[in-house]
Amino acid sequence: MELIVQKFGGTSLADAERIHRAARRAIQAQQSGYRVVVVVSAMGKSTDNLIDLAHQINADPPRRELDMLMTTGEQVSISLMAIAIHAAGHKAISLTGGQVGLITDSVHTKARIKKIEADRIYQELDLGRIVIVAGFQGVDELGEIYTLGRGASDTTAVALAAVLGAKYCEIYTDVDGVYTTDPRIEPKARKMNRISYDEMLELASSGAGVMHSRSIEFGKKYNVDIHVRSSFTDSPGTLITREVQQMEDIVVSGVTVKKDMAQFVLPELPNQPGVAANIFARMAEHNVVVDDIMQTFDDSGFAYTSFTVEHSDLAECKLAVEEIVKEYSLPRIFCNDPVSKVSAVGVGMRSHTGVAQKMFKALAEAQVNINAITTSEIKICCIIDPKDADKALRAVHAAFELDKAVNGR
Repeated sequence: MELIVQKFGGTSLADAERIHRAARRAIQAQQSGYRVVVVVSAMGKSTDNLIDLAHQINADPPRRELDMLMTTGEQVSISLMAIAIHAAGHKAISLTGGQVGLITDSVHTKARIKKIEADRIYQELDLGRIVIVAGFQGVDELGEIYTLGRGASDTTAVALAAVLGAKYCEIYTDVDGVYTTDPRIEPKARKMNRISYDEMLELASSGAGVMHSRSIEFGKKYNVDIHVRSSFTDSPGTLITREVQQMEDIVVSGVTVKKDMAQFVLPELPNQPGVAANIFARMAEHNVVVDDIMQTFDDSGFAYTSFTVEHSDLAECKLAVEEIVKEYSLPRIFCNDPVSKVSAVGVGMRSHTGVAQKMFKALAEAQVNINAITTSEIKICCIIDPKDADKALRAVHAAFELDKAVNGR
């Protein structure tokens, strides 16, 4: 019997009616002949409320205690979902991340999955139960509780789908798929029928809030088809899958903007081997996730390194930068806070020319100044002033005519 994994986000479980709706979807899947594993997030805004309460009590709460606190939200959801399935006359069991054997490393608030020991899940499925798993959490080898980072219930779901050999993974959310950009900013945004893992990974890491970026990494690595769809309708959503030839015909698939960022510039560094490695080793020691990195040098023999981080890592990043300043006796540093980043993504960039020119021209015509530029094989990013973020996104979206469907995509 084939297996599927379904994941329901917080808005899909915001009240009793929505929990019953999610339960019916899981039951329908089981009645269609599948073994069903369901991953759930905390209800509604409950995680935000818990974090806000913690900061009212302590402006800088210990990360271990934040993990202990935040995992309670998912435990409420799994219990209520199991209760709803039982109320409908079917069998279910709720399990925490630790109970299903999801083992993480030992980094509080942003742990990474090391392995999943799925024996307990198989035992419950063999008993005819729908298994309800708490997303976003696991335990390390010593049994200590850790969370995987905000939005990481997606990662739990796709990782389980990979380990369990699921036919596919359904991600139920409050939107009906993946759009060419944020429809709240650009009303002309268009839902895509399908998108490649690489494109979705770049969009997610650049600010698209539909999927957690690590979930896409799991999907690509283990070839798990991910179907993003609305929990409120039965309409098809967006399939995240392997790249096919037709995808390369589309130069740019989507545009994103990321707003809550800071940019550091470290000038007058020694231009010699090992300096960059040391700088970013310091960042890793502080568990800072670095985004875009740029480095140049001048005739005087100095290197200039700049990088961006999200605001959630800003405090730890400043501590790491202070260590670097002392080690290299830097006369000054620059911290541009806040900054935003607008990105254009598409696998078609590999085989089409003029993409950067079109993006830069669109920003120039919109009177948006570019502070820094980074690129990858399928992405172009521009660091800009936050006041221009929405305007920049709309300009780039229009320049690539993303409101128009191409090749049925």
